[in-house]
Amino acid sequence: MREQRAPEAEGAAVWNPGTASEKQKLFFMARAPFIAYGGAKGGGKTWAVRTKAVGGAVCNPGIRILIMRRTYPELEENHIGPIVRSVPPEIASYNVTNRRLSFFNGSSVKFGHWSGELSELEYQGQEFDWIFIDEATQFTERTFNYLKGCLRGVSPYQKRMYLTCNPGGVGHSWVKRLFIDRDYQKSDDPERREEPEDYVFIPATVEDNKFLLKSSPHYLKMLSQMPENVRRAYRYGDWDALGGSYFSEFRRGIHTFAPMKIPAHWRRYRSIDYGLDMLAVLWIAVDEEGRSHVYREWTKERLIVRDAARGILERTLPGENIEATFAPPDLWSTQKDTGRTMEEIFRSVGVPLTRADNNRVQGHMMIKDMLSAGERGPELLISGNCQRLISDLTAIQADETNPNDCAREPHEVTHTVDALRYYCVSRVAPAEAPGEAEEEYFEDPILGGEPEESYLFY
Repeated sequence: MREQRAPEAEGAAVWNPGTASEKQKLFFMARAPFIAYGGAKGGGKTWAVRTKAVGGAVCNPGIRILIMRRTYPELEENHIGPIVRSVPPEIASYNVTNRRLSFFNGSSVKFGHWSGELSELEYQGQEFDWIFIDEATQFTERTFNYLKGCLRGVSPYQKRMYLTCNPGGVGHSWVKRLFIDRDYQKSDDPERREEPEDYVFIPATVEDNKFLLKSSPHYLKMLSQMPENVRRAYRYGDWDALGGSYFSEFRRGIHTFAPMKIPAHWRRYRSIDYGLDMLAVLWIAVDEEGRSHVYREWTKERLIVRDAARGILERTLPGENIEATFAPPDLWSTQKDTGRTMEEIFRSVGVPLTRADNNRVQGHMMIKDMLSAGERGPELLISGNCQRLISDLTAIQADETNPNDCAREPHEVTHTVDALRYYCVSRVAPAEAPGEAEEEYFEDPILGGEPEESYLFY
């Protein structure tokens, strides 16, 4: 649908954002559902976001727009302050409490920042016609997919998401996959299928921003003097110059497997990372050759210890003989208010824990080692159902101060990785070939009768 234009008599001509570059004009005119702009630094991404958002609000009565940035200080400095100063009060008024700019024609621009899982609760049920994600590579793919769910409503405007981006950051892999490599997920389910025509990328470099070069002539020299890989990424927008995930060994297809029946004789383990902010649980089965198969995951925020333990039991199916549940050492610390440890509470509910080593570097190196494909392939495989773990493994970055370790931020991508780390750093035994005892186990009457195939399908 073509954007409408408000009559100048109502004040639309009062707002004058300036002159757009040719690349910025392409960004403004693009009509695909997902439009990304940028690549190199200095291409005028932030100005393009501000101008497109305010212009869209002025010209499209009643449209609902969201501008998202990773942190509030960045949001205030790059968007709220400049927009509020540039838009005359005759056109729009800003509500500090709601962080919302309301326009004379019923349109609105809301300013938001992302605080991990807590932001999912904040934006649950909200509806927007356009969403801008500024510096999209600072957001996880999980966040991108969640915000896509907010593109809805009964207004006549075509729902779109506008992204700006530079190489590097926690979102490097998914942005590069969708907009640079154009590697799209195929599926028989149309709701899960990614259509190539839905994604448009408009590359821009500092040369495209003649206004910046004129006002800051030394900016180009500054970019050129950066370290080689950073220079290639920020000066020329080279998406291969900066690595994506810390776990660069991980490859979909090589390290993933389709949901399958786990043989009854494979040894089974659980591994958890627990905090009040998030519980992450992985179920892992080990075959006869010692390969580990992560076949189920569960994450849930804001659970007290007892409810976390109960949830783990509820998701462990009848007939699953869990040999050990690995957990971080801090769960053995005595709580000041109760005098008990969290491990005691888990055990009292029926989830006994095994203390895992908490050496971060050693644990993450063990994950990398198990992902490395030897003569018989990798030792660690992950079910395609475990989307949270797969997403976190591809998103997590190296620590800038210690390249041997993973970054601790953004915190929301660390929970499943930590649970996997506790498992990988622990010693587990391979499965034994099935014998008569294993055949008889599933006929045991304590299971409540004959086993169903669904018990074995994970």
